[in-house]
Amino acid sequence: MTAPGTAAFCLRLLRRQLVLAVRRPIEIANPLLFFAMVVALFPLGLGPAPDSLAEFAPGILWIIALLSNLLTSDTVFRSDYDDGSLEQLLLSPQPLFLSVLAYVGAHWLVTGMLLAVVSPVFALMLGLPGQALGALFLSLLIGTAVLSLVGGIGAALTVGLKRGGMLISLLILPLYMPVLIFGSAAVQAAVSGAPAVPYLAILGAMLSLAIALAPIAIAAGLRISIDA
Repeated sequence: MTAPGTAAFCLRLLRRQLVLAVRRPIEIANPLLFFAMVVALFPLGLGPAPDSLAEFAPGILWIIALLSNLLTSDTVFRSDYDDGSLEQLLLSPQPLFLSVLAYVGAHWLVTGMLLAVVSPVFALMLGLPGQALGALFLSLLIGTAVLSLVGGIGAALTVGLKRGGMLISLLILPLYMPVLIFGSAAVQAAVSGAPAVPYLAILGAMLSLAIALAPIAIAAGLRISIDA
């Protein structure tokens, strides 16, 4: 039997991770429910005045998206580590840094992309002007991909620990800050009528850098965790 090429192998991994995610719908619903619940809490804390909510909406939505991503980062490699599949992946002849992209890609599709798609609904609940919805969608679409790649590094380093969730937060939360700053700035610029493209371009540059470097760091982190 001929072994699949690298591209075919990664596509099979991606499809496998998506099928596993569909079989565990609660893991897909958790970030969305968290997003909805926290958005519903802010009017209680800040008051229901539409002007106040609209003023803080860009930062609020981006902070919730960041925390939703952080909530699920620990699960990227956890199930495969528990059933031994991850060790088999490390022994395969395929480049590990390309294989981990399939894991991170599946994580982004079922968390970040879904959050970006539903975010305009929650943005309208907070009174965000309609002119900023496009910038919010694009910034979350690009920014959550960066968050998934950075979160994958933390997940790889802590996959061998039973309670690695808190450690992931300490490791990767500082690396999330630039994404949060430029993501919310893109939405804020759209609200004020200024062009959001420069901020989106910076997010795109961050994504390019993360795609180039994060898979290598994730692969090294997995080897360290498994060897330990």
